[in-house]
Amino acid sequence: MGLQILSVLYNLIMQGLQVYRIALVVYFLLSWLPGGYQSSLGQFLIRICEPYVGFFRRFVPPIGMISLAGLVALFSLTFVGYGVNAVFSMLFNLVRQFG
Repeated sequence: MGLQILSVLYNLIMQGLQVYRIALVVYFLLSWLPGGYQSSLGQFLIRICEPYVGFFRRFVPPIGMISLAGLVALFSLTFVGYGVNAVFSMLFNLVRQFG
């Protein structure tokens, strides 16, 4: 029973990270389209992506006119996925051992 709950929770978190990763890529691609951020999709993506990417903008300086904060944000999300994978791997082992 505990293993099933952990498995469902793990899958939800990993799928959520994947959906957010896709949202970030679409958010970045909208910057290439004139008026892309003024669309309803653009406004929605600004609300969900800008707080996360804005955090990295404070620490990653732009190079000329190009901001690398988005790229760093995307890569860091990949590392978050690795961390989630490691934590759940340990939890799965504990449940198998003691449960």
